[in-house]
Amino acid sequence: MMKGENASSEGYFILLGFSHWPHLEVVLFVFILMFYLMTLIGNLFIIVLSYLDAHLHTPMYFFLSNLSFLDLCYTTSSIPQLLVNLWGPEKTISYAGCMTQLYFALALGTTECVLLVVMSYDRYAAVCRPLHYTVLMNPRFCHLLAVASWVSGFTNSALHSSFTFWVPLCGHRQVDHFFCEVPALLRLSCVDTRANELTLLITSSIFVFIPLILILSSYVTIARTVLRLQSSTRLQRLFGTCGAHLMVVSLFFIPILCIYLQPPSGSSQEQGKFIALFYTVVTPSLNPLIYTLRNKDVRGALRRLVGQERPKTSI
Repeated sequence: MMKGENASSEGYFILLGFSHWPHLEVVLFVFILMFYLMTLIGNLFIIVLSYLDAHLHTPMYFFLSNLSFLDLCYTTSSIPQLLVNLWGPEKTISYAGCMTQLYFALALGTTECVLLVVMSYDRYAAVCRPLHYTVLMNPRFCHLLAVASWVSGFTNSALHSSFTFWVPLCGHRQVDHFFCEVPALLRLSCVDTRANELTLLITSSIFVFIPLILILSSYVTIARTVLRLQSSTRLQRLFGTCGAHLMVVSLFFIPILCIYLQPPSGSSQEQGKFIALFYTVVTPSLNPLIYTLRNKDVRGALRRLVGQERPKTSI
């Protein structure tokens, strides 16, 4: 049996990433760089536009700005290191860098789960309680919901990260993933990690399955409310109000559920890397497009920003 030791004694890990497909590394580098730049530009655009235009100072765009900032941080926590590893022969990351990446990736991923629930509640209040919407979603309550999302994410990450930091690791430092994550690091351990895995399972259920159930419940209620309206445009109102958020929820949760439902095997591990690549790289770049395409509020704000339209009094 190999002697267990703390990884900090050697000071680095090797991120295997996609090294099993060396012929794909250049293609992946270009693909990931392109989507990373789209993520930076698109999400910065939403943040700046929501800040500058007074018509977008609403709960929906406040939470959308939080989501955009979160996506910027989430991709930046792992993608630059991945691009460096794909471009050069070295696949290493320092121990401190790995643990920092682990902490922020887990914190931001958990925060997004909670924030998507908050955004679904905002849509529920707008559609099902329109007369009380401004009272329910007052600025103080919106800020409280946003803070609660961030605090819950970083608290959950602190729990997992602290448990993972102290797990003795054996032998090689090869992490079979393109970024540092809890399951990949636990596979390097030479001690029983069932307690860590149980903790991960419980908290994952809390921050993945419960948010998903709450989101689906809110949209079932929204659908029932809209379908009761005697109007020929009721379905258009439903999709116009909530379609963008539902699409973002699907792009975020479906890949995560695919990873959870995969049977543990070598092939599923490799598939998991590409699924993780999708929700780490592709999804954050698509969110700005989903929320801005065919969005009259955003188009109007952009015209006002460039001076093509005078501000109008909101109704």
